[in-house]
Amino acid sequence: MDPFNLPPPKISLSLHKEEVLFKYERRQPENTLLYGIIEKHYPVFIEHLAEQGRVLPSYVHSEFEDYLKCGLLAYGFLRVRCEDCHHERLVAFSCKHRGFCPSCCAKRMTESSALLIDNVLPRQPMRQWVLSVPFPLRLLFASKPEVMSKVLGIVYRTIANHLIKKAGFTNKTARTGAVTLIQRFGSALNLNIHFHMLFLDGVYVDANDEKSSQRFVAVAHPTAGIEKIIHKISLRIARYLERAGFIESDAENSYLTESARTYNEISEYQTHSINYRISIGPQKGKKIFSLQTLPPIMEEIQNKVVGNIAGFSLHAGVYAKSNQRDKLERLCRYISRPPVSEHRLSLTEQGNIRYELKTPYCNGTTHMIFEPLDFISKRSKL
Repeated sequence: MDPFNLPPPKISLSLHKEEVLFKYERRQPENTLLYGIIEKHYPVFIEHLAEQGRVLPSYVHSEFEDYLKCGLLAYGFLRVRCEDCHHERLVAFSCKHRGFCPSCCAKRMTESSALLIDNVLPRQPMRQWVLSVPFPLRLLFASKPEVMSKVLGIVYRTIANHLIKKAGFTNKTARTGAVTLIQRFGSALNLNIHFHMLFLDGVYVDANDEKSSQRFVAVAHPTAGIEKIIHKISLRIARYLERAGFIESDAENSYLTESARTYNEISEYQTHSINYRISIGPQKGKKIFSLQTLPPIMEEIQNKVVGNIAGFSLHAGVYAKSNQRDKLERLCRYISRPPVSEHRLSLTEQGNIRYELKTPYCNGTTHMIFEPLDFISKRSKL
């Protein structure tokens, strides 16, 4: 059966002869800088690995190969026609991957935020809790997602218990809830696994009247006690990892055991990415080159809600009131955003990749400079 001779599907584009509600234009990924970089340097990267007797995992290879086909009519398309005027358009297939494709990731971001706002999150105040973990645990979580799931359960229960007790109730009489999105990337395209948790800024308890089964009780701003929360989280995570045999502790320090380390084709790249190191080429192991300006003047931020201990960091300063649905939607889009922003990507005169940070670091760093093959290796760990 010839797929090009099939009858066109009955899909309406909402087009009218008198008025065009929107004009569809095929996106052209082949004309973007990111596509050009990967198309040019990915084969070189594969050859470099082959010379070392190494290959990428099949799922990583598929991510790159399918991205180079995403949005191109030559690799498949859908023909759609307006039911009224019979105007036709060709819509190219997409890769639908979750790694770094800007188009597919942006679509997932939009769909995820719409789902959360329309069907999941109640019209109650919400607060974002962001947990970052020490560098060794980031590598452990990247290689062992089942461990990361256990740790997420520990973090959720600790924060939930804090909210319930702060509201003056117990686990038997009150309940709370959260939605967590796990991000694997930092603003410098480094491997940085951290948790973005949208928590109810309060708890539900059984109502005393017959009109509703539950009532919502808000909690106060969590400025006081944030250090105690992060201290509990770090201790409980350490105890779990020690019981599971992933860390060993002595009187002064804790160490990852051999069972916690998973050696595969991309573990070396993950390690370098976590530590902001160049992972390939003659500069391998050195710090990634960065551009800096004068460090900004750090003014004291009122109501700053952040706690730090032993490499763990917990931030809870961003929240949305019950009537701030637009702000909450922007927050949902932020925590589900793509890892790579094409608008912040550019080339230097030497042909290296310059990536602008979303927010300058406290030391004044504004851009990261990658050699092409190192940039490809950073994408392989996402």
